[in-house]
Amino acid sequence: MTFVALVAALLIEQLRALTPGNPVHAHFRRFVLFLERALDTGDYRQGVLAWIVCVVPLVVLVAAVASWLNRAAPFLGLAFDVAVLYVTMGFRQFSHGYGQVHAALRSADIEHARGALERWCGAQAAALGQSEIARVAIERGLVRAHRHVFGVLAWFAVFGAWGAVLYRVAAWLREDWGSRPASFADQFGAFSRDAFELIDWIPARLTAISFAVTGDFEDALYCWRTQAAAWPEPTEGIVLAAGAGAIGVRLGSVLGSAQPVEVRPELGTGEEADAELMTSATGLIWRALVLWLFVVLLLTVATWLGSASA
Repeated sequence: MTFVALVAALLIEQLRALTPGNPVHAHFRRFVLFLERALDTGDYRQGVLAWIVCVVPLVVLVAAVASWLNRAAPFLGLAFDVAVLYVTMGFRQFSHGYGQVHAALRSADIEHARGALERWCGAQAAALGQSEIARVAIERGLVRAHRHVFGVLAWFAVFGAWGAVLYRVAAWLREDWGSRPASFADQFGAFSRDAFELIDWIPARLTAISFAVTGDFEDALYCWRTQAAAWPEPTEGIVLAAGAGAIGVRLGSVLGSAQPVEVRPELGTGEEADAELMTSATGLIWRALVLWLFVVLLLTVATWLGSASA
């Protein structure tokens, strides 16, 4: 049933993707903001409490509902899994912005590409050139493909609906609370960073392996082994280094006359980023997704055969 739920959710999402301001995400964002206003004193322990209050009741509720439905009415249990994946996975939730940047670069409309990148990522792109815009877009595309698709898929494949919810909510809190610069006086978001690094430890490596298998295997492993550790966020560095090596592009530090978006090491090997390599990155993500689905299908078939022979 895991494979069927994944394919159904992906198909529905391709036909009718959730908008950024959809009611489910909007209500959850308001709840996150409420917890932040109520508990954010800059203290690490308050950050732990806020994370637990936000994550644990939701995960327990989803686990209880999924377990009950799977026992009482398996078809409704499958429908519930599809609904959870539809809300949490979101392939097109990140690909739309990426596509706008890509289309603008292909038509050599630099100003439009800068505006699309700023709207999508919130990055200051006014001084960036064509290659630099492509670098940042490929980076964000690879990371968001991992966090919106592969990470959710990995946790769902092992634990079911509650695993998908745990991963997606943890990633959300990492982006909202953990993205603030750490300081001695403000440790509220530190736990959300630590928790997500732990939750994402295995999925990030699975994503990197899938990029290597579906791209340039040797370069992907080389970049992963020699470059990933230099990235400020370890698991993100693994995904980006493997992805950059797999498609043969240089990512990381934005060089040249433009003001860097942020200070970060260079990743990957090969060519400077451009619109064509953005196409290559899209192809890598799709090939990796097909690989993941194939592996899940094999595991599902093996489970069915094992149950039938028992």
